Amino acid sequence: MFPPTSRYAHVPTAVFTDRDGRARPYVLPRPIPSPPAPTRQRHEMADTERLDHVAGRAFGDPEQFWRICDVNSELRPDDLEMPGRRITIPLVLR
Repeated sequence: MFPPTSRYAHVPTAVFTDRDGRARPYVLPRPIPSPPAPTRQRHEMADTERLDHVAGRAFGDPEQFWRICDVNSELRPDDLEMPGRRITIPLVLR
């Protein structure tokens, strides 16, 4: 259902059957990993920097921004994109 690099790749799914008998698959809530992933480095966010930019440099794939969100215990990239905020970048084994 999701590509292998998606944050939802290994999250279980379930099926809801509506009143008309149609099966509606959905993804169950994704737990944030604990303990946090091993860290690679700390990074201070610049004025115009976005998390996908940081992920692109760190992992070679901007869509992996969610790994940075997870290790910083945030759900939304916007919560980390404040100038001067120091964030942790996880170590991702390729």
